[in-house]
Amino acid sequence: MKTLYLIRHAKSSWDDITLHDFDRPLNERGKKNAPFMGKVLNTLGIQPDIIVSSTAKRSITSAKKIAEEVEYDKSKIKEEPRIYEASVKTLLQIVNALDDKHKVVFMFGHNPGFTEFTNYLSDANLVNIPTCGVARIDFDTKHWAEVSRSTGHLSYFDFPKNHL
Repeated sequence: MKTLYLIRHAKSSWDDITLHDFDRPLNERGKKNAPFMGKVLNTLGIQPDIIVSSTAKRSITSAKKIAEEVEYDKSKIKEEPRIYEASVKTLLQIVNALDDKHKVVFMFGHNPGFTEFTNYLSDANLVNIPTCGVARIDFDTKHWAEVSRSTGHLSYFDFPKNHL
């Protein structure tokens, strides 16, 4: 079995309108929500074999904050520039190329791609993965290359506002 956690970056700041979208940092809420969701995942005993993240500032920062909480070495986060503004097709190519030695993968990225990808892979019909939202998709396979449309099952979906 393979398990993919699609994690949308935490809330980003729009304070500096001169920044390119790619360079936007987390805002104060995002800086709190990312470690919070990491603690939720840690409490559930979830430990990734690998973390793969978009290279956008808000995404890689979210990945590092959650990695810290689940006791994953931040220096081992694999940065994947193709995740930024990726289509479902590109996201699928990234997942299909994952090393089969990894059973549990955390992938950090963006909407609308992550919501569309979750629905594509699973039996889900999500309208939106909110910021710092986590969607767990389980696949009954030994090989990431076999992951494709409707081969997964959405077994967990959570986000910070669920805990208010």
